[in-house]
Amino acid sequence: MKTVTGLFDNYDDANAAVGQLVATGVPRDDISIVANNATGWHKGDETEAGEDAAAGAGVGAVIGGAGGLLTGLGLMAIPGVGPVVAAGWLAATAVGAVGGAVVGGAAGGIIGAMTTAGVPENDAHVYAEGVRRGGTMVTAKVEDNLVPNAEEILKQYNSVDVAGRRAEYEAGGWTGFDPTADVYTPDDQEGTKARRDI
Repeated sequence: MKTVTGLFDNYDDANAAVGQLVATGVPRDDISIVANNATGWHKGDETEAGEDAAAGAGVGAVIGGAGGLLTGLGLMAIPGVGPVVAAGWLAATAVGAVGGAVVGGAAGGIIGAMTTAGVPENDAHVYAEGVRRGGTMVTAKVEDNLVPNAEEILKQYNSVDVAGRRAEYEAGGWTGFDPTADVYTPDDQEGTKARRDI
C-alpha cells in the first residue's frame, strides 16, 4: 500500500478526483480531504463531523452517500493553516496527535500525519503550505496495483506540480511550512491566485 497525494487550487477539482478514485476501486475509508476554509465557504457542523473524524471514522462514514464531498465534513483549525474543512483518516490522525481536540486545532499534526503515512517530508511541507494558501489536499492510501491509476487521476483533475509549486514558494522566500506563521486571509489568498494567473 502506498500513499498518493494531490494538491488542488480548486475544491471542485479535488472533489471530482475523489469521486473518480472511489469509482476506480479506492475505498472511501482510505481517502482524506483537507480544504482551506478561511473564506467560510463551508458552513457545516463544527462538532459532529469533526468528532467523527477525531474518533477515526472513515471518509465513507463522515461524508456519506451521493450528496458529494461537502456533506458532513468537519471544521477544525490547523496552526499555521487556519480554518479547514476536513474528513477521513488523515484528519483523524492529525487530530489524534493532539488528543482529539477538533475545533481548536491539530497542533502541527498535519506534517507528522502525512510523513507517518509515507509522504516525503519536503512534499508534506508543500502540501500543508498549499492548503494554508487556499488549496485543497486529497490523500489516499492505495493498493500497489492501483497506484499508477490513482496518480493519473490526480493529474487528470488538475493537481498542482509539487516541485513547481515548491519552486514558486521558495522564490518568494519560503523555506518550509511553519505552524506558527500567520494564517493567510482571504485577501492574501486572492493575491496569491492573481499572481499565479498572470
